Amino acid sequence: MHKSGFVNIVGNPNVGKSTLMNALVGERISIITSKAQTTRHRILGIVNGDDFQIVYSDTPGVLKPNYRLQESMRKFSNSALTDADVLLYVTDVIDSNEKNADFIEKVNENPAYLILIINKIDLINQEKLEALVDKWKQLLPRAEIFPISALEKFNVTPLFNRIKELLPESPPFFDKDQLTDKPARFFVNEIIREKILLHYDKEIPYAVEVVVEQFQEEDKLIRINAVINVERDSQKGIIIGHGGKSLKKVGTDARKDLEAFFEKKVFLELYVKVEKDWRNKEMKLRGFGYQLD
Repeated sequence: MHKSGFVNIVGNPNVGKSTLMNALVGERISIITSKAQTTRHRILGIVNGDDFQIVYSDTPGVLKPNYRLQESMRKFSNSALTDADVLLYVTDVIDSNEKNADFIEKVNENPAYLILIINKIDLINQEKLEALVDKWKQLLPRAEIFPISALEKFNVTPLFNRIKELLPESPPFFDKDQLTDKPARFFVNEIIREKILLHYDKEIPYAVEVVVEQFQEEDKLIRINAVINVERDSQKGIIIGHGGKSLKKVGTDARKDLEAFFEKKVFLELYVKVEKDWRNKEMKLRGFGYQLD
C-alpha cells in the first residue's frame, strides 16, 4: 500500500512557516528571515519514503493586500485551501488572529484534515501554553493541536509521523528523486533575495525582485548573472552602497549559500536595475512569475 498527499502550510506572516517547512522536508527549500513577507510564492517540498510521498506546500503569510504583488501573494495562500489532504495552520506564541478572522473561518470550513501548529513554544512557560491551546480550541474546534518549536525541532518528528498516518492511499505525484517543483533559477533568486532581506532595512527589501539572466552550469562551476530590480533610483543607490560595498556583501553571502546549495563553485555577478513601481504593474508581475487572475 502506497500513500501520497498534499500537506499545505498556511498562517500569518512571521510565525515560522518556512522554518517548519524546512524541518519537515529535511532540506532548505524556503528562505528564512525575521521579516514578514519573506515568502512570496507557493513552494513545494517533496519527501519520499518506501511507501509514501508527502508534498509539502509553503505559502506566503496571510495579509491584507496593499499592492498588486500582495494580491498575488494572497492568491497563493487561498489556493492552498483548495487542494490539501492535510492542512497545517501555523500560529506562534505572539501571533494575533484578529486581522485575518475571515481566513481562519475559511480554514475552519475547509474539508481537509486540520492540524493547528503552535510554534515557538520554547519562548513561553507551560501555563501560558495551556491558555493558548484553550484559545485556539475555541477558534478552530475541529483542529488537532501540536505545540512545537520548529527552530529547535521540538515535537517535529511526532508531527511528521502523524502527517504520514493521515495520508490517503495514492501512487506518488512526483518522481521519487524530485525534491521540489521549482527550477534551479528560482532558488538562486530566493537566496539572493534572502540576503537583501537580511542586509537592508525598512522598505528596501520589499521593493526588490531578483531575476536570473544567465545560469550556465559546467562540470565544476556555475556561472550566474542576476539582476536586482528596485522601484526607485534612491533604492538603487542604497542597494549598491558606497563604492559598491553593500552589493558586494550581498553577492559574497549569496555565493556562499549557492555553493552549499548546488555543491559546486559559483561565479556570481549582480546588477541593479530600476523598474519603476513594479509591484503595481500587471505585466511586470506576470513576467516575474506572479499569479493575478
